[in-house]
Amino acid sequence: MAAKTYNDAEVEERLKTELPTWRLEDGWIRRTYKTHGWKGTLMVINTVGHLAEAAFHHPDITASYAWVEVRLMNHAAKGITDSDFALAKKIEEVVTWQPGKEGGPLSGTPDDPRFAYIKHDKS
Repeated sequence: MAAKTYNDAEVEERLKTELPTWRLEDGWIRRTYKTHGWKGTLMVINTVGHLAEAAFHHPDITASYAWVEVRLMNHAAKGITDSDFALAKKIEEVVTWQPGKEGGPLSGTPDDPRFAYIKHDKS
């Protein structure tokens, strides 16, 4: 049975409620992560790669020195499916994780340019 694909209006509504930092463009759901440089860019690419391989659902990735764009669309279904939303949520959760804001034992990346690697969205 083929996976259900969502029309543009359904995708836009789900993005608005579930993944507000992602956008629909040219048939793909997309997210651009800004980094502080090549080290951060590689860390994001490797994180996305690990999650995609574990899920066996592979995005397209474009990168430059200080940014990574992740694009998801189910190639077999030729559209956006639940698999795309599920992987996008996991990518967002892991890449944007800031343990220092959780109040637990992990302090998170120091607020020091020597250690900065990803530019977090203002929250």
